[in-house]
Amino acid sequence: MEPTEPPEGTPDAKGTGRRGRLSARRKARQDATAVPAAQPQRPRAQPVRRFPATPIVSEDALEAIHQASLTILEDLGIEFLGPRALDCLKAGGADVSGQMVRFDRALVDRHLKTVPETFTLHARNPDNNLVFGGHHVAFCMVASAPNVSGLDGGRRSGNQKDFRNLVRLGQSLNVIHMIAGYPVEPIDLPPRTRHLDCVADNIRLTDKPLYGYALGAERIHDSLEMTRIALGLTEAQVRDRPCLTTVINANSPRRYDGPMTDGLMAMAEAGQVNVITPFTLAGAMAPVTVAGAVAQQNAEALAGIVLAQMVRPGAPVVYGGFTSNVDMRSGAPAFGTPEYMQSSLLTGQLIRRYRMPYRSSNASTGNAVDAQAAYESVFSLWGAVMGGAHMIKHAAGWMEGGLCANYEKVILDAELLQTVAAFLDPIAVDEPSLALSAQREVAPGGHFFGAEHTKARYATAFYDPILSNWQGYEAWLEDGMPEAAGRANAIAKRLLAEYQPPPLDPAIDAELEAFVARRKAEGGVSE
Repeated sequence: MEPTEPPEGTPDAKGTGRRGRLSARRKARQDATAVPAAQPQRPRAQPVRRFPATPIVSEDALEAIHQASLTILEDLGIEFLGPRALDCLKAGGADVSGQMVRFDRALVDRHLKTVPETFTLHARNPDNNLVFGGHHVAFCMVASAPNVSGLDGGRRSGNQKDFRNLVRLGQSLNVIHMIAGYPVEPIDLPPRTRHLDCVADNIRLTDKPLYGYALGAERIHDSLEMTRIALGLTEAQVRDRPCLTTVINANSPRRYDGPMTDGLMAMAEAGQVNVITPFTLAGAMAPVTVAGAVAQQNAEALAGIVLAQMVRPGAPVVYGGFTSNVDMRSGAPAFGTPEYMQSSLLTGQLIRRYRMPYRSSNASTGNAVDAQAAYESVFSLWGAVMGGAHMIKHAAGWMEGGLCANYEKVILDAELLQTVAAFLDPIAVDEPSLALSAQREVAPGGHFFGAEHTKARYATAFYDPILSNWQGYEAWLEDGMPEAAGRANAIAKRLLAEYQPPPLDPAIDAELEAFVARRKAEGGVSE
């Protein structure tokens, strides 16, 4: 219901009546949010899922999906457009006919056995190293969005200024463990040297694990050399220490492009981490059923994983699941749907069979930081976490089905991620936590606010939100009726205002600058 105007003769919103006082308070509140009070954050730590992941189908049904995937690989095949990949696959025993490659079931099984079940991803700051596999979970920033938006400046094309600010936010938020890509594509930088600036910015602005784009081998070689410099390693050392990740996307249905496989092979040769992720949208690039779409996703992912293991047995890989559906009325991708949640759980169940790390995503289709963006992200996260995902891409800031990175959504998602991380904390069950002393102290009908047990623990007893407003209605009204997007905007501004770059050895910085200058003088990548 819309508010009514005050009766004639009473002070209006510009006067001294109740509406005027609220308006004045609201303006004071808005003015104050330029430098808001410090927001709480959980300590920087990698969450651990302390309960079994959720299966969604029977073992017989899972076996049927696995066998359907092997039939796709063996009878129909996967198209590879890269000559180097075709040569490697042929030498490794696959059936290569032109650009179509078929994989014998025994060949697939043999190479899956060499995939590491767990590995450590090394960061510039060892405190930010991450474990992939087991029960560990890592949250990443939004990546690869062509546009950026926020309450300040509206929606705009990706650019280096926003790229850097989003990296700074990712560094500032303890619950973000990796940047894992370009949060927004800085299209104001030349394509042939863009990766040099972006990786250098990531090295200087964050001390979390690094990422390189696998658009051909040259970008990977440059990114790996810059990572080697940043971590102070020799070329031999970096080959035995995973410290760079990339995402390899199949061009679904059933095709890998040449630049992707060239990048995949360069990463595998160097012992670095390929996150092999088909983009299977049910009804468009995959069959319209969840089972059929996941079977295709599985075939495409296994083909890329086999290629990585042929290049270097034991090369670390992460199986990426990204199956969702489209809106059959428009053809547009949809995320946070029941089908997306089902595919996340089903993919995780398959991957536990193969014993390798699993990547999922926090995705939504919302065009504004509103209820839709929030509940689609909640559903996406729930499917990923309960499905046993170890790496959750696009965990903070994803909007518009991946077409836009949004500042306020980064903060909203950080609240969701902190909530999930707190949910994953173990529940203490011991003599102090059972609180029998408090039961003895408080009489029936009393309260526990003043109990010694409460007073000793109240400051850290419960989760402290970064964004949520827990005021009662009257206090919220008196405070100017702040809403989530406005609060998130103020928090992002504060984090950026307080940001301090992590320390970087001046000698490393100079070596990095010299490498970037040399590669730019050479023209960057040739393709």
